Amino acid sequence: MAAADFVVVANRLPVDRVVGPEGEETWRTSPGGLVAALEPMMRNVHGAWVGWAGQADVELEPFEADGIDLIPVALSAQEVAEYYEGFANDTIWPLYHDVIAPPQYHREWWDAYVTVNRRFAEAAAAAVAPEGTVWVHDYQLQLVPQMVRELRPDVTIGYFHHIPFPAHGLYAQLPWRDQVLRGLLGADVIGFQRAQDATYFLTAVRRRLRYEVKGPNVAVPAGEGEGTRTALARAFPISIDTAPYLELAAREDVRARAAEIRESLGNPKRILLGVDRLDYTKGIRHRIKAYGELLAEGRLKVEDVTLVQVASPSRERVDAYVHLRDEIELAVSRINGDTDTMGHSAIRYLHQGYPREEMVALYLAADVMLVTALRDGMNLVAKEYVATRVDDRGVLVLSEFTGAADELRQAVRVNPHDIEGLKDAIMTAVEMPPVEQGRRMRSLRRRVLDNDVNAWSSSFLAALSEVRGR
Repeated sequence: MAAADFVVVANRLPVDRVVGPEGEETWRTSPGGLVAALEPMMRNVHGAWVGWAGQADVELEPFEADGIDLIPVALSAQEVAEYYEGFANDTIWPLYHDVIAPPQYHREWWDAYVTVNRRFAEAAAAAVAPEGTVWVHDYQLQLVPQMVRELRPDVTIGYFHHIPFPAHGLYAQLPWRDQVLRGLLGADVIGFQRAQDATYFLTAVRRRLRYEVKGPNVAVPAGEGEGTRTALARAFPISIDTAPYLELAAREDVRARAAEIRESLGNPKRILLGVDRLDYTKGIRHRIKAYGELLAEGRLKVEDVTLVQVASPSRERVDAYVHLRDEIELAVSRINGDTDTMGHSAIRYLHQGYPREEMVALYLAADVMLVTALRDGMNLVAKEYVATRVDDRGVLVLSEFTGAADELRQAVRVNPHDIEGLKDAIMTAVEMPPVEQGRRMRSLRRRVLDNDVNAWSSSFLAALSEVRGR
């Protein structure tokens, strides 16, 4: 496989293995926004993508799919348990989400994280052409930028952090805090979702490593007797590929499915919708608690309002997620048991994932979208909902602790920890007049449509080009 001018490094490949009815195997492009943003560009510039194929103990040779060279990185079952489920998702994830759940610190997990990051870095270094570009993605691979720089000092390196970065008082808990900072500073451009995240990172660099920081620029020691180089750390808020959502929202079959959903719920006056991975950062418990209290107090009636909660399965082998599912399902059962009638259900709880067509139908059916995350790097569901509201109706209730809150200022903002405030926000959304809905939604849609995922990738790559040209 020839060396590529542009190499993306991510935990997962942009394709999923699909096994047919006769046992035949094919590869299908993943539906994620990152894939949609980068795929056309990578085909044009001869790109390669380094990532794990999603199955343990599977060795695959590099292959080509849709014009992109794919370079699989193999992980053993033990590495999946220690690097991915352990350090990435039971150490970094809770720590970087404000310690909503307690992070676990285990030296063997860290050792596995270093080993796997080195394997990704070596694959990227071998794949990239001279003077090429490597773009590393997310918290599973924070050491890769420095490792690639050590192997290939000729290339330009970018890193984008898709989740929050914590305040220094929390970040300082990490036993390997300095190693992670140095790993990230191997990149020429380090991108974050929010300006606040970039500030937290720069504060940690200044306090932990004592490097000179001026605005978004960090003077990074370049090596023995080589002076310093400049790394840029700032916000590049990610977005969605709006085109498929606009197309689906206009399709007659999808609109008919939205009407069918309303009918199946008993045609309530208002449908509230929550769409999340089943994760303790998403504030699902807070949302359900507030809604249940509104029903108990008589401010909402089960005949008039239904909450549809889609909670797609997530990290089901991690204890914190097992307990979370039990808590949420118990709360849903109690509320439904107390309030349901023969014709109406308070909460329709769906613990499964759905294809994009069904999600757009749900967005069209919903009068109110509830995004009540306790901490979220961005939250693209909020942007998906806004993109589909081609009639300029509907209300977005949005946690101020999401990256999306920085951009979607016409949403009904809420502190999800404040249950009384959350209840009032839900009532504001339910009772909002159509004229006010239209005014807010038009503004929200302009923001989302003007700042789509292509604008995001273009702005990041422009910053990389500027660094390369220095």
